[in-house]
Amino acid sequence: MSKPLNLSQASSQVLKSIRGVCLDIDDTFSSRGKITDQAYSALWKLKSAGFVIVPITGRPAGWCDHIARFWPVDAVVGENGAFTFFMDGGVRRRLNTPMGRGVIAMSAKKKLKSLESKILKKFPKAKWASDQSYREFDLAIDICEDVAPWKDKDVEALLTLCEKAGAHAKLSSVHVNVWFGEYNKFSGMTHWLNKGAPGVKGSVPKISEWIYIGDSPNDEPLFEKFPNTVGVANLKPYLSKLKYPPRWITSSESGAGFTEMAERLIKC
Repeated sequence: MSKPLNLSQASSQVLKSIRGVCLDIDDTFSSRGKITDQAYSALWKLKSAGFVIVPITGRPAGWCDHIARFWPVDAVVGENGAFTFFMDGGVRRRLNTPMGRGVIAMSAKKKLKSLESKILKKFPKAKWASDQSYREFDLAIDICEDVAPWKDKDVEALLTLCEKAGAHAKLSSVHVNVWFGEYNKFSGMTHWLNKGAPGVKGSVPKISEWIYIGDSPNDEPLFEKFPNTVGVANLKPYLSKLKYPPRWITSSESGAGFTEMAERLIKC
């Protein structure tokens, strides 16, 4: 595993080639559950500077509807890659990511329901995320957002239980997200790109012209696939768990780290 360089060491020539920005939301764009005026202003400045902007998040369909409509973004990939929402002529549209060979949405939901019972049997005090009712494809177990933080060993046991049941289980900064289907954040993004990146006005950046910024292990599929990747400083405790770390890391955490990256891109 190569250690990420500080973002200050990133070549200006490389950063000048960036035309698209993908970002995680929780604890990458947000800071301790809030989006600061500094971070939101940085997002608007990126959009005004001509960057294509796509959040890629584990957050639910209900949130993504709002983000697509009201944020300065071209599209949003939600529920860890399950779908992409975008605006078209003032109308919110969607593009579902293929679930994979032999996986049907209805059967996937039945499997999730069965897995819920197994989780509660092993962890009787487990709570689903407060945004669970707005989700379409996954189960989010709250590990610290609105509950007392879980112990690391219990989080690991939860991930193992879900994976043994044949589900995908990814750790974010606030939840463990679980789903049945052969997709992830990167495949959701690339499915949208392969369909012509609906929602984008003008030319679409090539993969080499995108940058991705994230903060947790569920961002690893993007750290692996994108050539230009950034971790905010609060990713550091997770680096030992990543086979594919980001290329660079910011000096600041969360929204301040996102702002740090945005300022570098705009100055280039």
